[in-house]
Amino acid sequence: MHEEYLKQLRQIRKEEGRGFEAADREAAVRVLKSLLALLYPGYFSAEGRRERENLAYLEETLPGIIRAAYEMAGEDCPDPERTAQDYLAGLPALLERLEKDVEAIYEGDPAARSREEVVLCYPGFYAIAIFRLAHAFYELKVPLLPRILTEYAHAKTGIDIHPGATIGDYFCIDHGTGIVVGETAVIGRHVKLYQGVTIGARSFEKDENGNPVKGGRRHPTIGDGVVIYANATILGGDTVIGEGAVIGSSAWIIRSVEAGARVSQTQR
Repeated sequence: MHEEYLKQLRQIRKEEGRGFEAADREAAVRVLKSLLALLYPGYFSAEGRRERENLAYLEETLPGIIRAAYEMAGEDCPDPERTAQDYLAGLPALLERLEKDVEAIYEGDPAARSREEVVLCYPGFYAIAIFRLAHAFYELKVPLLPRILTEYAHAKTGIDIHPGATIGDYFCIDHGTGIVVGETAVIGRHVKLYQGVTIGARSFEKDENGNPVKGGRRHPTIGDGVVIYANATILGGDTVIGEGAVIGSSAWIIRSVEAGARVSQTQR
């Protein structure tokens, strides 16, 4: 009888086009933790591996994780070894960006006593770090894996940043719980977000069957130096928040805002 259940389950998975070699989320999270430990040794754990051992682990493990992600997505994997090499080669530049984020959070929060505190304790930095690691996979067109990583960060921090978003240097998240940043959002440099902010889509174009059309620009553009306070909602692919604008708490924004403007609980 048990074998019959297994046959039924396997048949359903086949009919839905799913392979049997799933991308292992736990393995992906282990790789994520190793990447964080490689960037910040002593701040994040890599199961006791020293720095060189950790790098060797990533060089050995990452191609298999990438291959599994392609297989699970039903896509041909061009060259997992080369993709892994390209990814690892980009880590120094990624660390430089993260150091700018640390600086922005430290300078932007008077409660932060040190940069070490930001790296060790701040959920905003943790979510940003995982986003940037996931975005690097996204730019290399690796399927599934970027979302696995950012949804792990979402579960841990309550901060939901799609790996496809474009986010500039010196990004500061203060408190952070409940923040949502959509896939096609573009965020400039020196932007600061408080808890509960949504940078989302206003509506979805639908096909002839009433299903949402995939792709296309759906989320706002946030200019350099913008501050968005708690629980503000900014929606729409045509919405642009101009450089240096300040969006007050609980504001509802569905149209563009001029550079330097101050908006407070106003529907625009």
